[in-house]
Amino acid sequence: MSWWERFLFRDRGIIPTKKLVLFMLAFSGFLFITAFLGVSWTFIFIINVVVFLVSLIDLAYIPKRKDLHVERIIPSELERGLAYDVKVVVKNDSDHSMNYRFIDGIPQSFMRPFPFIGAAKAMSQEEATYETKAPVRGKYEINKLYFRYSSGFGLWEKQTSFHLEETVKVIPDLSSVKDYLKNAQQYLLHEGVKIRKQNSGVGEFAKVRNYVVGDDPRKINWRQTAKLQEVMTNEYEPERGKYITILVDCGRMMGAELKESNRLEKALEAALTVTAAALKNGDYVSVVAFSKEVKVYVPPAKGMDHLQTILQAIYHLQVDPVESNYGAVLNYLQSVQNKRSLLLLFSDIQTFLYEDSTLAYLQRLRKRHMFLMIGIEDEMLREKVKSAPDEVRSAMVKSIAQQQLLFIMREKNRWQKQGLHMLEAKGEKLASTAVSHYIDTMNRGLL
Repeated sequence: MSWWERFLFRDRGIIPTKKLVLFMLAFSGFLFITAFLGVSWTFIFIINVVVFLVSLIDLAYIPKRKDLHVERIIPSELERGLAYDVKVVVKNDSDHSMNYRFIDGIPQSFMRPFPFIGAAKAMSQEEATYETKAPVRGKYEINKLYFRYSSGFGLWEKQTSFHLEETVKVIPDLSSVKDYLKNAQQYLLHEGVKIRKQNSGVGEFAKVRNYVVGDDPRKINWRQTAKLQEVMTNEYEPERGKYITILVDCGRMMGAELKESNRLEKALEAALTVTAAALKNGDYVSVVAFSKEVKVYVPPAKGMDHLQTILQAIYHLQVDPVESNYGAVLNYLQSVQNKRSLLLLFSDIQTFLYEDSTLAYLQRLRKRHMFLMIGIEDEMLREKVKSAPDEVRSAMVKSIAQQQLLFIMREKNRWQKQGLHMLEAKGEKLASTAVSHYIDTMNRGLL
């Protein structure tokens, strides 16, 4: 087993290279053929031993372990699904050049382009760069880097491992958050959504500016117009300092796979985007993640620094193989959130509609808070409804899909009559839809 570990790139030692093995096989084959021409077996054995011993001279031209220094440079945070460059600095302090290959000890779930092959000259420092992706969120410990190196002749190869401790966090994909912070209007237009204008005179007074075509004539400031001899208008902005509570469901149904990821991944990305929009607007944001019980609670705070606090609290969340307990989390919410706030629940609407007992909790919350539930629409159900049946089986499937869709629409209307609004969006548009409804609520002064 010890020898097997060495050949598996896991242990320290010296092993023959493929070049030496092939050479020895070819040379032995040649000597075996000469044995039929009268050459003695003793001579053949001695020649093989001599060649083998001569090959050991190659070890003198391989750098010593103490002359090698390796350092890994990797970001402490990686966004899920995005490519990152990892640098491995190889320093050779010996008088001999070398060829090397290594396998980094990154987790098996990461993209692993190994073994990486490179070369380092004598008394030099080289940088090796490889690309990796992390498809699964979480916190990972990287401890070792397995290294093999040989001389220019390449007959023998030494192998060793370097203990390089690193802690890497794989966080949700923040592309939508960055796009929004860069340009909110262009981000929403790119996603097919437009930020709605606020109601006339609603919100806090911001400033007086020159009137432009398209402004509401009712907002003209006649005092400043007469004073400056130019048409001036008042500009309002949404009231700041409102409370936004984001609830993220981590129950079984949030593990349903989509084209690129699952529902929980999209919900986390959308939740972080709404958080960035609210914090940028000066609002207070709190986050509750739950499944059978509350898993994470982040108290309300404002300022963009709070985005990092929320990110560090929820980046590791995974789907739990249990049904979500909506009653427990809403009861918990009543005890921790006393001020009026906008409740944004990211969950599976179809599962939620079967929870009749939850309606009583929401009716009590509705007296103090606004409620909006956002889910990802079932694309397969929509496809079945739109399909053209060509046989009895497909007709039955379409009929059941239509029945399920009608049930969802009927139940959503029943809940909305109670003041509990629900909407569904495609997975790739979930973030923009959530931000659009948040902005619309703030601009209309509904909160």
